Amino acid sequence: MDTMTEMGYFPGSLTEEEMKQLARSERLAVNVSNAANMVLFAAKVYASIKSKSLAVIASTLDSLLDLLSGFILWFTANAMKSPNHYYYYPIGKKRMQPVGIIVFASVMATLGLQILIESARQLISKSMPEMDLDDLKWMIGIMVSVTVVKFILMVYCPRFDNEIVKAYAQDHFFDVITNSVGLAAAVLAIKYNWWIDPMGAIIIALYTINTWAKTVIENVWSLIGRTAPPDFLAKLTYLIWNHHEEVKHIDTVRAYTFGAHYFVEVDIVLPEDMPLNQAHNIGETLQEKLEQLPEVERAFVHIDFEFTHRPEHKTMGYGRAREMSGIFLDFGICPSHLQLMNP
Repeated sequence: MDTMTEMGYFPGSLTEEEMKQLARSERLAVNVSNAANMVLFAAKVYASIKSKSLAVIASTLDSLLDLLSGFILWFTANAMKSPNHYYYYPIGKKRMQPVGIIVFASVMATLGLQILIESARQLISKSMPEMDLDDLKWMIGIMVSVTVVKFILMVYCPRFDNEIVKAYAQDHFFDVITNSVGLAAAVLAIKYNWWIDPMGAIIIALYTINTWAKTVIENVWSLIGRTAPPDFLAKLTYLIWNHHEEVKHIDTVRAYTFGAHYFVEVDIVLPEDMPLNQAHNIGETLQEKLEQLPEVERAFVHIDFEFTHRPEHKTMGYGRAREMSGIFLDFGICPSHLQLMNP
């Protein structure tokens, strides 16, 4: 924050050429992931036919949904490239990113429920398909190869900050777990006892439901305008207070989720006799500075000449007001007339 105050820009910001290179790398990660999912799905279909193992079939169905989910994420990524600011989407389409991830996660959780039901059916019927030695070798070779490829992609994709690429990385990690459990369950069921195979499928199903249910909840929170944590609000307040010597008071600091990043609303008080062009420049440079923060998508700066008026908007509850007052007192800012948001 001190560096931004002194230099006027976020330290470590990428140049336009570096941003283009990063975008190309992210597209490569998505395309490689999609191609790998297609090839590995075909290989796992063959392994499922050979083994007839429920745990392996569960892992194969997961790969089928990887292709479907990959299409969903590819569609949202391409839709975001044409924001259409001047017609239907005045603030862009970045909200499509968490929506696509929610659809992705919901499909994966549904798969887990189907596997759970089929595994319970097999346990009740006590049925276990037979497998000869050659089929077992084919299954082990394919599943090990698939797991190695997924592990490489799992290590490669988290290098990017793009939420869609991160979703692919999470999916690759999930595949490493399910492939390993599926292979172990199938082999142990053949070597020792038949019920290990459906139990392995049940473990995969429960893991699937738990993982993707958490993903759905996280992305739902990001879409409903949840407030930023106090430490981030404190960081914003520090940056605003040190932005310009003519800033006399800070009337409002809001930050709330609106997709993957925050929207920020700020009310600052400037001298009543300040020329309009100077006040405008102070407000505009503050907006640009706030929007350089990687967590911020949009910032809105409102300029006023006094802070004794009644709030123009709905006020927040008492508990949240006390929490915010503590933040402002840390910076020596009077919170008695803060315009605060709903909890």
